[in-house]
Amino acid sequence: MLMELHYFNPLEKADFLALEHADYLKGLLTPFKGKGCLESWEAQCLAMRDGLIDLAQTRILTQARHYPFNLLPAQLTPHITRAGTTFLRWRNPERTTMGVALWQRCVESEATPTLLLNDLLALEQQRIVLNMQISLSHALAKCARECASKMAQAESIHQRCVDQRTIRLEIPK
Repeated sequence: MLMELHYFNPLEKADFLALEHADYLKGLLTPFKGKGCLESWEAQCLAMRDGLIDLAQTRILTQARHYPFNLLPAQLTPHITRAGTTFLRWRNPERTTMGVALWQRCVESEATPTLLLNDLLALEQQRIVLNMQISLSHALAKCARECASKMAQAESIHQRCVDQRTIRLEIPK
């Protein structure tokens, strides 16, 4: 279904090209041979996450902060988590309430011009997808970091055993 939008311009394929998402996904299905490879892939995941956050802030929030969206009783804002990841959230102008229910009230309100309804839907759908993409890239980076740590631990145990056996072989009888 093609919606007519008046004020909101959703992200397009070209917006994501700079993030090199093909390399990022391809990295998941490679044979990791040690902690260094995993650390490298973790860095790619974090770069992807940061690129998505940048897209959210420069392309989506920039639009959401301008007319006519800035007149609504719900504002799209960045929300930084304790883990340092930034997601897009709906807030009231007083910043006392947060959540998708605020967006829903805007859409359902008779005070919201009909002309804005498609734009608000597109904005909310873009928010949902970007938040999912940011969350996934962050989670994959975290998994890669944990896996790299386990690989390093396994390598350390292995090396200690090899060293002990080598010492035993070198001791004259």
